[in-house]
Amino acid sequence: MSFRLPSTVPSTLPISLALGTLGTLSLLYIYTRPSKTSATPPSSPSQFRNPPNSIPSPVDTLLPYLTPSERSALPYPPDIFPGARDVESPYGTLRVYEWGPEEGRKVLLVHGISTPCLSLGGVAEGLAEGGARVMLVDLWGRGYSATPLLPHDPRLSTSALLIALTSSPLSWTGGSASFSLIGYSLGGGICANFTAYFSTLVRSLILIAPSGLIRAHRFSTLNRLTYALPDWVLEPTVKRRLQKGPAGATAVKPRGAEGGPEGEVVEEGGGFDGAVLSTSRPGVTVKDAVAWQVSAHHGFPKAFISSVRHGPISVQHADWRRIGARLSAQTAATEPDAEQAARMGLQGGKVLVICGKSDPVIDYRELVEDATEVLEGHVRFEACEAGHEVPITRSKEVVEYIWDFWGGRHGGEVGS
Repeated sequence: MSFRLPSTVPSTLPISLALGTLGTLSLLYIYTRPSKTSATPPSSPSQFRNPPNSIPSPVDTLLPYLTPSERSALPYPPDIFPGARDVESPYGTLRVYEWGPEEGRKVLLVHGISTPCLSLGGVAEGLAEGGARVMLVDLWGRGYSATPLLPHDPRLSTSALLIALTSSPLSWTGGSASFSLIGYSLGGGICANFTAYFSTLVRSLILIAPSGLIRAHRFSTLNRLTYALPDWVLEPTVKRRLQKGPAGATAVKPRGAEGGPEGEVVEEGGGFDGAVLSTSRPGVTVKDAVAWQVSAHHGFPKAFISSVRHGPISVQHADWRRIGARLSAQTAATEPDAEQAARMGLQGGKVLVICGKSDPVIDYRELVEDATEVLEGHVRFEACEAGHEVPITRSKEVVEYIWDFWGGRHGGEVGS
């Protein structure tokens, strides 16, 4: 018995093949067609300003949706200082402010771990009024700067400083140009590290309640847990504590509390949370600004945690010793080596360190002992009646100490 295919089968094969081909082409179209997002031109260049490995700042996620009056009402108004610019980089955008006489002494100021550059606004304004050309920068993950998803260590901090400097319309580093560097709290540790490796760029180094040499016995349980727990565990806790004020996010025990309750992170102390950040905004305190960052800057908690883990908070003695050794060489140098030694050293052959006498985080006595040793005695200390909030609440006094250290209040460069 023979079996024959129906005569209709051959005639349906082309149809089946056509349908199969059509289905394949349809799938190819679905997978390869441009999406509406990629086919539509972006409404703003800001869509390209932050690479995939960074978290955008409120410059891109918040400000475009606010009216001018709403922007002005923010705890950190984006136009609070003159000369604002957002510098694009492979790490994301960096917020920089620069103002003051173009011929004045150039001064770069670097803030601490939890506040944006607002915390040094009073010092910057005082220096600019005295004739200096000042530059403020929001470190990565703070204020209006993006958050690179990288360890927030001295290498990343150095990138922020160099990007800020090279974005200026003036020459801060070219030829024989140099500038003065002022660092507060974590910013002090960052500036010491920068000076250790870029000595010929830094003419004068001033450290205000600096991190870098904090002794091991001062660290709290939370600080130790920061190294052991993943971000997804830490972030909710850190956010809750920061919303209540920086003093709640504890990493360093307050002075004298080794056996008691734990206190601050490298930058907070007694009156820190309630300190008013700007004379132009007397209602805005440190606590307000930090709470705003927690809610408005999605990268801030990550940057904060990473800075505790990787930032120059302690055990930075080697970098400080590099500075001390160069200052010793500068002091001992004779002609014809004196000029080169001076260029590798600092104005006056010393570092200026300013602290608060009642600072519960940066112990003044311990810092005097440790900094004197690593800087080989080439350091001058000044103390104010204040806690860790010293550059905020005692900005005028701090500015006077700085001008005196430089040899006078002049618009141009001050000689060594």
